[in-house]
Amino acid sequence: MKLISWNVNGLRACVQKGFLDFFKETDADIFCIQESKLQEGQIELELPGYFQYWNYAKKKGYSGTAVFSKQEPLSVSYGIGIEQHDQEGRVITLEFEAFYLVTVYTPNSQSELARLDYRMQWEDDFLAYLKTLEKNKPVIFCGDLNVAHREIDLKNPKTNRKNAGFTDEERAKFTQLTEQGFVDTYRYFYPETEGVYSWWSYRFKAREKNAGWRIDYFCVSEALKSCLVDAKIHTEVMGSDHCPVELELDLT
Repeated sequence: MKLISWNVNGLRACVQKGFLDFFKETDADIFCIQESKLQEGQIELELPGYFQYWNYAKKKGYSGTAVFSKQEPLSVSYGIGIEQHDQEGRVITLEFEAFYLVTVYTPNSQSELARLDYRMQWEDDFLAYLKTLEKNKPVIFCGDLNVAHREIDLKNPKTNRKNAGFTDEERAKFTQLTEQGFVDTYRYFYPETEGVYSWWSYRFKAREKNAGWRIDYFCVSEALKSCLVDAKIHTEVMGSDHCPVELELDLT
């Protein structure tokens, strides 16, 4: 089973830059996107063979997520059930026979960490949400988590230590996720691989120089560890300032 997650940083722009070519070529069973930056009716995506689920932010041209699945889920829910967090279209949950699939676009702490306190609250509430789901069945969650967990997860750890996405507080929340039994699948397969990132700033020719951050993840419940086949980061795929990440599972 192949799953893809991609922060497209504006789906309409990404479609102009080859989104559908990658979508067709990769032929994923489940394809998740973040930062669609859309309202309902602003795009008509023809994806034969896929069920489509969209969560839009109240604010126009901002945030937003979507999931495209070959198999119809048993149930679908939007948000995490907390009004404060559910205005920005950040979470979609699909329930299948063997697992829950959650796509998430984690709030950015922003420049000068203007939103760090909110982000900390979000982290606690999102983890609680995942643990509640896990009481019923294992969870796979993916998306732009807006944090580079370890120093090897970004090119310039020393100069970014107090910047959004690499603060001690954000990294500690990701550590907490792993301590609560969620596996960072890329690091499971490639524990010490350096220089592989999923996001590069549009400034300073960052992608050309590979001055990037690994902030896009697939994480799974401990119970699914034995089903993991591989994890990939598609650094060759353009179209956004992020590249797609992939998880392959064998649930048979």
